[in-house]
Amino acid sequence: MTYDRLVCANCAAPVSEGRCPVCRASRERLKEARGQSPFSQLSPPALLALLVACVAAVVVLAERFA
Repeated sequence: MTYDRLVCANCAAPVSEGRCPVCRASRERLKEARGQSPFSQLSPPALLALLVACVAAVVVLAERFA
């Protein structure tokens, strides 16, 4: 979920606008959490290539040990 759809319980405004201190703190916390994932820096085509490589590796291993 992205923070642009969240509504603050404190001021009833979208969190992305950062109208109150609670909104601003939540927005910063969500931005920090988004950057912590090792896959957050990869582009969608790179993620797709990684997925295809993993599936190919599983298929090769399954055929080898079957």
